[in-house]
Amino acid sequence: MSREDTERGGGVKSRGNNSNSYLSSTSTYPIEDTEAHYRTSWLVPMFVVANVAVFIVVMCINNCPKHLHRRLEGKCVARFLGRFSFEPLKDNPLFGPSSATLERLGALDWTKVVDKHQGWRLITCIWLHAGIIHLLANMLSLVFIGIRLEQQFGFVRIGVVYLLSGFGGSVLSSLFIRNNISVGASGALFGLLGAMLSELITNWSIYTNKAAALLTLLVIIGINLAIGILPHVDNFAHIGGFLSGFLLGFVLLPRPQYGWLERRNVPSGVGVKSKYRAHQYALWLVSVILLIVGFTVALVMLFKGENGNDHCHWCHYLSCVPTSRWKCNDNNL
Repeated sequence: MSREDTERGGGVKSRGNNSNSYLSSTSTYPIEDTEAHYRTSWLVPMFVVANVAVFIVVMCINNCPKHLHRRLEGKCVARFLGRFSFEPLKDNPLFGPSSATLERLGALDWTKVVDKHQGWRLITCIWLHAGIIHLLANMLSLVFIGIRLEQQFGFVRIGVVYLLSGFGGSVLSSLFIRNNISVGASGALFGLLGAMLSELITNWSIYTNKAAALLTLLVIIGINLAIGILPHVDNFAHIGGFLSGFLLGFVLLPRPQYGWLERRNVPSGVGVKSKYRAHQYALWLVSVILLIVGFTVALVMLFKGENGNDHCHWCHYLSCVPTSRWKCNDNNL
């Protein structure tokens, strides 16, 4: 794809636009530990407000009527909104700004990250969205998934999972996608899904209906990853975010084993259990090592300019599978 095509809106990789599967993942599983308590969620709502505010600013800067007037082609959508009106649907069917505006304001672009040393784009792209449909889908998903997790585990741990997962998704995306820009919070959202899965595994003994909960979560994750093989969806960001969140869940979300909080009431002379089970300590250690090694290797490869497709010749199928109905625009093979 040429740079001209990218700037005309055909080269934006949105990080997922389907929220239906996400919403099904929010059912809470009965916990046998009666000491579990819920906190007030404020960080996730702040993330939502921040994403909406950024989108409004982006649309203000985009100013569709002004730059379309210079190009003398197409008509803005919802022109009554003035400078906040959307790009023509042939350029952006998600009701949003142009690719050029997103690129200028921090979208993930391999050339700018590596050749121009703009590593900050690995973070800023998480806060940008390709359109209002993209924004609404991701924010609904964040509310239904994130609030539950923040209530159970607190804002610090869930904030770390969200941000590091988004960063991990951006890194993996940059390693495999070079010709398109990429925006969206879906990598961070997949990180929350991954953390939900690892939390269920590491705290297995305190849950009831474990098999049903695990199967439900795996189906939800599988459906959302399958959606990522459609064109114009950055599934590498999804996968990178999911793997980061999955490992972070083992590190940040283990619960003390049942009976630990009642240790003060145990008669003297009676042995007190350790706070966590042996498998939780083992999973914590392995996950920390994998996170450190994974991020280090990926970042070194990225800033050395290596193409992930050269090391994995089939990995491009993880993000887009060509069919008789569409072709995958973004590949370097």
